[in-house]
Amino acid sequence: MSSNILVSIAIITYNQKDFLREAVESLLQQDFLPIQIIIGNDFSTDGIQELMLEYQKKYPGIFVIKFASRNSGNTANANNVHFACTGKYIAWLGGDDLMLPFKISEHVAFLESNPNHNIVYHNLDVFDSSNNKHLRLYNGLNDKHSGDVKKLIKYGTFNGACGTMVRRSASPLHGHYPHLIISADWLYWIVHMIPAGKIGYIDKVLGRYRRHEKNVSNPTCIYMQQAENDVTKSLAILLEKYPQYKKEIFYRASEIYRARRRYSYKDNLKRSLEFNPLNLFP
Repeated sequence: MSSNILVSIAIITYNQKDFLREAVESLLQQDFLPIQIIIGNDFSTDGIQELMLEYQKKYPGIFVIKFASRNSGNTANANNVHFACTGKYIAWLGGDDLMLPFKISEHVAFLESNPNHNIVYHNLDVFDSSNNKHLRLYNGLNDKHSGDVKKLIKYGTFNGACGTMVRRSASPLHGHYPHLIISADWLYWIVHMIPAGKIGYIDKVLGRYRRHEKNVSNPTCIYMQQAENDVTKSLAILLEKYPQYKKEIFYRASEIYRARRRYSYKDNLKRSLEFNPLNLFP
């Protein structure tokens, strides 16, 4: 493996000072160099700026810090980071998640050996932040997909963001769709694979995904409504721009509808009934 391959590690964070140091330390323990670590702070109010500047001073030339002038949401923060990346590959990480050793080298080796793949991901240890206990594996026996873009459209975000590396040359020119405020990653991954790219899977646990009450995917999170709206908008964008995948888009829409119908609490039940996948189609 060439020693001059630069990997950009993209971190987005918002009020995660209690977790960010552990996340950054997990990066510094990787066996792969050189790396570029870019951290985007979405106008946090917990004093995380000082921690970020501490690392920038301690490791000159490695850390790039992006401070937002106002709180703009996940997508704007992710784009600030995305456009600052200069590496051949970009590895994404939440400010509360962790990389395990050898993650970067395993991903780079895969992408170097598979030039037709623009994305690679691995399994994750999903753990409870309060007690550090293992909860489950992110990718179960029936949720380990690889192949062309049809798989990613049909089955949704089966790749955990903090377990994913992309080929920067395949990245969309616009980055993440700016109109998707919270959940733009699924569409971001998909565009990497159009027209002919593939996604690969490494069946190893090379990272840890932290579960806590502030996760956007937590049903009690205040951003859950916006995240659901973003997914619905993503379906509409896909249908408009890539009608050749209508069959897969319809399948995904139907699965989302069925999942929302299973919600037991009133607000989410109301939202599930309001969402009709047939409305996406002429």
